[in-house]
Amino acid sequence: MEIIIGLLEFNSSEHLESIALRDQILRKPLGLKFKEEDLQSESSEFHIGAMQNEDVIGILLLRQLDQQRIKMRQVAVLKSEQRKSIGRKMVQFSEDFALGLGHEIMELHARIEAIPFYEKLNYKCIGDQFFEVGIPHYKMEKQLKPIA
Repeated sequence: MEIIIGLLEFNSSEHLESIALRDQILRKPLGLKFKEEDLQSESSEFHIGAMQNEDVIGILLLRQLDQQRIKMRQVAVLKSEQRKSIGRKMVQFSEDFALGLGHEIMELHARIEAIPFYEKLNYKCIGDQFFEVGIPHYKMEKQLKPIA
């Protein structure tokens, strides 16, 4: 079945489905819930989704930090669809998208268990471990290169 990666419109049915996916994969296991103000603050971010049969099976958000840097955040793939290259395809799409906006550096905060995934995509750990949402993370970044 074909997987389509693309932008999700804020407040669309796909966007609302992506919130439920992030809640299931990223929040509930930590005993956390989204707050309405958190979700509203995401209106200025880019929501990149992986769709299969009109269902959202993956999501990531991009937040512009400045002219040079953009931050990837809230990366989640449906448990049953993990290890099928969906995350990799979403990251590649987001890197191309960020380059198209003129950004040169993609950064993110990775949970410990996600570091090997990002390292395979040429992201490097920057600095020391820190805690975010109560669990250890590392800042990672990658210099984006235009496709020749």
